[in-house]
Amino acid sequence: MNRQFTFLLVIVVFLSLFSCKTAKLSDAVAKEEKGEYYDAAQVYRKVYAKTSNKKAYLRGSIAFHMAECYRKIEGTQKALTGYNNAIRYDYDDSSKVFYSALMLHKLGRYADAKKQYTAFLDSFPHFILAKNGITGCDWAVEWKKNPTRYIIKKMEKFSSRYGEFSPALSGEKYDQLIFTSSRKDATGDLKSAITGTKNNDFYVINQDEKGQWKKPEHIESALNTEYDEGACSLSPDGATMYYTYCAEEDGIPKTADIYKSARSGAQWNAGERVAVFKDTMSMAAHPAVGVDGYLYFVSDVKGGYGGKDIWRIPLNEIGTAKPENLGPDINTPGDEMFPCMREDTTLYFSSNGHPGMGGLDIFKAVGKKDAGWKVENMKSPVNSMSDDFGICFEGINEKGYFSSNRNDARGADHIYSFELPGTHAKVEGWVLDRDEELIDGATVRMVGKDGSDQRIAVKKDGTYTADLVSGMDYVMMGSAPGYLNQKQTLSVSNEEKNQTFYVDFYLASISKPVLIENIFYDFDKATLRPDSKDALIQLIILLEDNPNVTIELSAHTDRKGTDEYNNSLSLRRAQSVIDYLIAGGIEKERLTPAGYGKTMPKSVTKNIAKKYEFLPEGQVLDAAFIETLRPDQQEIVDQINRRTEFKVLRTNYRLF
Repeated sequence: MNRQFTFLLVIVVFLSLFSCKTAKLSDAVAKEEKGEYYDAAQVYRKVYAKTSNKKAYLRGSIAFHMAECYRKIEGTQKALTGYNNAIRYDYDDSSKVFYSALMLHKLGRYADAKKQYTAFLDSFPHFILAKNGITGCDWAVEWKKNPTRYIIKKMEKFSSRYGEFSPALSGEKYDQLIFTSSRKDATGDLKSAITGTKNNDFYVINQDEKGQWKKPEHIESALNTEYDEGACSLSPDGATMYYTYCAEEDGIPKTADIYKSARSGAQWNAGERVAVFKDTMSMAAHPAVGVDGYLYFVSDVKGGYGGKDIWRIPLNEIGTAKPENLGPDINTPGDEMFPCMREDTTLYFSSNGHPGMGGLDIFKAVGKKDAGWKVENMKSPVNSMSDDFGICFEGINEKGYFSSNRNDARGADHIYSFELPGTHAKVEGWVLDRDEELIDGATVRMVGKDGSDQRIAVKKDGTYTADLVSGMDYVMMGSAPGYLNQKQTLSVSNEEKNQTFYVDFYLASISKPVLIENIFYDFDKATLRPDSKDALIQLIILLEDNPNVTIELSAHTDRKGTDEYNNSLSLRRAQSVIDYLIAGGIEKERLTPAGYGKTMPKSVTKNIAKKYEFLPEGQVLDAAFIETLRPDQQEIVDQINRRTEFKVLRTNYRLF
């Protein structure tokens, strides 16, 4: 961004002209350079108020540096005011427009933020953080309208006016939580030169026998010092804590380091430095112990992608191996921080470089088979327009805690719980015969692609129901004594919602003829029409699902025409169907054609009687009965008699 830090030169000029004010201004500059952003911001604010509007460039300079200090201590609204004043006074640092967009983004003013990002891109068209900012603004609007199913609650029992962040769960039942806070009983009297509050200490909160959280307690041990401790991660056995430690020298914060402490009984011992880098000048923070044997952490050392990056190093090679950067899928020119490795080795982290809702967002990263990571924003309501970070999980459960400064006017962090309510997927349906009659002893077998196998007994009313696993593919088989099996498939989506699927089975009887519906021939011919294809394919599937069955395939005509003609036509039609089945892979030996012409009129089933009120159940649809009907009714009955059926001849075709 070609930032030009000309502020010190301005001070020299200002010093010669306004000696009564110079000491305060020089104090502000000195404090900013030492990282004492809270104090520096207060001084800049006073000096800005006393500086004449006629000194436009000087006012712009003060406003910009005041904004920088407020940005670094989460004073978002004050930082925005400062950047806007720097823009108004045309201060010569192009980053003022970008940071103004960032602050608008964090305040949830997405339309205004997009305008500022766009204005910045006019001068720096390839700056990826501004492009990601625009994308994040667009996505944030959509995510707020369509939030995920996570339930978020502020943990009021954990909260204080001093803030708390980076929760870490421990204990076999995850019944202990350690967090970081700068509350008034923190060790020592030192205040952070950065924030102006007391340095952070570790606190612990335990659950009672009913699973309710008690009050937080300060960890009274050598672990906590007068300096800053925070953002910890525990080893799988809970015996070792890795954490961030920031000491001071002559009142100036030193480079952040990773320390570790061992537990002795209920007490934590004094920490000792973990040398992830050989030199003591390289920053390392936010350690996270992974179940894959690595220690993940944050650093801004050279060799990264800009800002703070996430790195890792084998735990058993610390001191000898070189840390490994996680690469561009994870790291951006912005800041990636607060890593968390779950038991399933999925990485969670916070970033302001990937497209997000504002400030730090929490992201989920899953390792790809061909290397690299698939990164996904956790969206609303886990993320907000504010900073969201420091997530931890109750093992493999989709629940846990994270920290956020949402809805806090002072920008203080607090701890929130999150939980993804379980979804329920089920299948239900009927198992009946082809005439929709009840069947005794029917079952449904379900085999999942994971090898799961279950049998469900069909109820006396013909219904069944079973639970499903999201994302699972099933093969289902309906069966009953005296009936052919019927196979169906079911794919359950991974959608995060309750789902009910309906799968019905209509089983073909072994002991009586079965109508094959939707078989059509050209008029007065044996040629199958194209619209018969679906029914024929289903018949092929049925025969494949029942490989030990042989059938007689019969065709029937209506009462019109001579016996000789109808018998010949129906036999040729039956043979057409058999030829199609053979072409579809069914053995010829399993198929016997039969042409009955008009010699076997249909008997009215319960299903037919329901459909046609003028046809009594059990009535044989012979010529004598048909002639008693109206002409329109006669045509319906003639159509019923014109049919293709099959009946089972043997059920042991492949058994001998």
